[in-house]
Amino acid sequence: MSATTFESSAGFRLQGLLERAERVLLAVRLTLAMFAAGLLLVAIGWEYFFPAETAVATLVAGGAAVLVAIPVLGAAWQSLRAPSLHGVTDRLIAIALVAAWASGDLMAAALLPIVMIIGHVLEERSLLGSREAIRALSRLAETTARRLRADGGVEVVATETLRPGDLIELRAGDRVPVDGTIRSGHASLDLASLTGESVPVEAGPGETVLAGSINTDGRLEVAVTRVGAETTLGAIIALMRTAERAKQPVTRLLERYAGQYMVLVLMVAAGTWLVSGNTAAALAVLVASCPCALVLAAPATSIAAIAVAARHGILIKGAAFLENLAEVNSVVFDKTGTLTTGELTLQGVAGDAQALGIAAGLGANSSHPVSRAAARSLAAGSHAAVQDVRELGGFGLTGTLAGLPVAFGRPDLFARLGIACGTPPDHDGPIGGVSRGDKFLGWLLFADQPRRAAAGALADLRGLGLTRQTLLTGDRAAVARRIGGQLGISEIFAEALPEQKMQRVLAEIRGGFRPMVVGDGINDSLALKVGAVGVAMGAQGTDVALASADIVLMTSDLRRLATAIRLSRRCRRTIQINVALGLGWTLVLVGLAAAGELGAQGAVVAALLHNLSTFLGLANAGRLLLFDEIGPALPARPASLQPEGGPVAALATS
Repeated sequence: MSATTFESSAGFRLQGLLERAERVLLAVRLTLAMFAAGLLLVAIGWEYFFPAETAVATLVAGGAAVLVAIPVLGAAWQSLRAPSLHGVTDRLIAIALVAAWASGDLMAAALLPIVMIIGHVLEERSLLGSREAIRALSRLAETTARRLRADGGVEVVATETLRPGDLIELRAGDRVPVDGTIRSGHASLDLASLTGESVPVEAGPGETVLAGSINTDGRLEVAVTRVGAETTLGAIIALMRTAERAKQPVTRLLERYAGQYMVLVLMVAAGTWLVSGNTAAALAVLVASCPCALVLAAPATSIAAIAVAARHGILIKGAAFLENLAEVNSVVFDKTGTLTTGELTLQGVAGDAQALGIAAGLGANSSHPVSRAAARSLAAGSHAAVQDVRELGGFGLTGTLAGLPVAFGRPDLFARLGIACGTPPDHDGPIGGVSRGDKFLGWLLFADQPRRAAAGALADLRGLGLTRQTLLTGDRAAVARRIGGQLGISEIFAEALPEQKMQRVLAEIRGGFRPMVVGDGINDSLALKVGAVGVAMGAQGTDVALASADIVLMTSDLRRLATAIRLSRRCRRTIQINVALGLGWTLVLVGLAAAGELGAQGAVVAALLHNLSTFLGLANAGRLLLFDEIGPALPARPASLQPEGGPVAALATS
């Protein structure tokens, strides 16, 4: 187990311990508030039934006020040590509590903190279920696994005891506990909770399985590659936790003026008391000014958006990138592996039709990309039964078929064999010739093709206003023009080195655009870093590209780009509405409190109305959870779900 893996796993467990401690503290505060509420009811009942003996009621109410004063004053003291926007609320409630004590209003001194504590607990529990969602995801990793021993036996162990290199068994119905590579077996994997795939995908030897997916049928033997926080599931959990702690720009703006806001509120409360002499109105001003709705406006919405994005197979590394994504107005695409599949496919045969069967039979015995493309072009049973296959490095393949020599390879191979092949056809991709005996049969033409969803995805982006689309590739100009023409991209820059790609993106920014850069290779990493938003194709992206990107697509489905933009724009609108709602409600409430319109128990009424505005903001943010654009699965899927290394290692170190 590497040091990095150990530290990440330790941090993963530490975060869980801190969350449990926070839940315990919240439960203690709620218990104190409920006990104090019981005492307060006793005091009110005593005062009602025994009006002549108010001393007992006052004593009981004082006890209730002391109980709830402990967490309230503790939170205020903590906010002084670690200032935050939420700390303004803690300090204002503490001041109101002290003022109620000083005025002798013990009922208000008890009831006000009770209402605020209960409201705070409900806010924490209703924060879109985000923490519960995180805990639910964490519980997926807290499972057991069947580890295969060296002697062939099976032992059931806790998931956290697994290490890279271990071999585990997955049976039908098992949830995958770690990331790994299939050693043997075939099965259908349900990836809906991780990548948004709407139907199970088939997986076999050599392919990657992801923690959190479900084996719907078949038996698999899987070699463990990543555990704990290093897995894809661990990355999703870490991103949601990061989103929970992250501060949106609007939150940072509010915090910048938190000190001045505190002074202003105290001045308004003091002015209210001096003008009216109404202590209840002054206390109500302090409570009404609590900015809870503003505090939760951005983080609650961002957590919901990032959770929904993860459900769609989009990993967003931070809340700030959501806002940046909403503002992009141009797109810069890499070609190979991004707009195209990154795999060669047969384009056509120039010559005898039997050339394809021979090439497929020879190619099935090689790992060369052209050979693999030839083998894939026909079903396995349609391959010619070629024997004695030999691979000549840099030239091609030779063998025998029905007693005659056959060959498949570059033009140089046929010159070496003394077979006249003529002039190769004009083609912007790889070509391979085929011969049988001393006769040249013809040429096979190969090319990298656009992804099935690419054209529709680019049209979708244009519909969102991203009409400026650029193809930026290190490939040859002829290939770039062909792909660009097929996808309707007119801005094409080919044969670009990594530094030139970065300079092209910077020129786009200097031209007044905010480009979203989409890529998957090492040569895209500089461009991804300098773009307004960098998006890496997680299904087959390199670790460097994934670490440099702000957003990772867990599949190679380009339709997710438009989904991410629509989600980010809706998130921004929701935050703006919540901020306006919180600010407007607070101003109205402060005005009513200062005018004495909230009555003798104005502080308590203000607390109730204040919590109502907070819940309205949370409910509005919760509407984002209804966002759903997961469409049907594409007709074909990548050769592997995710390459060795995958996005998780990069996410963990970025």
